Amino acid sequence: MPAPTLGQLVVFSLGEEEYALPIGSVHEIIRYAEPRSVASTDPSVRGVISLRGKILPVFDLAAKLGLAGERAHDAKIVIVETGDTTAGVVVDDVAEVITVSEDQLDAEGGRMVTGDCVEAIAKIENRLIVLLQPERIVATTDAALADGPVAAGAPVAAAA
Repeated sequence: MPAPTLGQLVVFSLGEEEYALPIGSVHEIIRYAEPRSVASTDPSVRGVISLRGKILPVFDLAAKLGLAGERAHDAKIVIVETGDTTAGVVVDDVAEVITVSEDQLDAEGGRMVTGDCVEAIAKIENRLIVLLQPERIVATTDAALADGPVAAGAPVAAAA
């Protein structure tokens, strides 16, 4: 008897590695637009963008995960929603949406070798895909960014 289906994941890349988020937490995917810089003590904060009139913080996911590397020329911003929080995370590319079952996830292995942003490792054929916790990747250590307004009159990058 096959294992029960867990759900769908949006798979994206950072360098040569594959990561994923639950599809329910991905609001949309947009082309990369350079965020407007803001002061932040969190090194993963790239700045803010305006998306249909709403100001959103944008995080460099590679920096948040402690990965070195340069942004791909055709990078994307994944708009992530978690409860009352909406934010963007910069990824190199978005590959696909996959359906996973519970027996394809290894939560223990993920916790043993990674930081607090990882929920599990998905084993799909010969691929290992790191399933991230949406709440953790859009969390900031800089409360001013999350709660503070953007300076009046400051231009904000518009996202398509």
